[in-house]
Amino acid sequence: MSAKRKTSAKAEQAKGAVKETVGRAVGDRSMEDKGRTERAKGDLREAGKKAKDAFKR
Repeated sequence: MSAKRKTSAKAEQAKGAVKETVGRAVGDRSMEDKGRTERAKGDLREAGKKAKDAFKR
């Protein structure tokens, strides 16, 4: 996994986690859901890249 893409996936995960936490603290269910979705997208992107790298070997 290239460093740029790995950083991008990690940033998306962190951004989603922050949105989720803030949404939960403020009571904004919509923001919490968006954060959860964003974090999941980052998780999936990272997992996909790791699997792709594993098959390259």
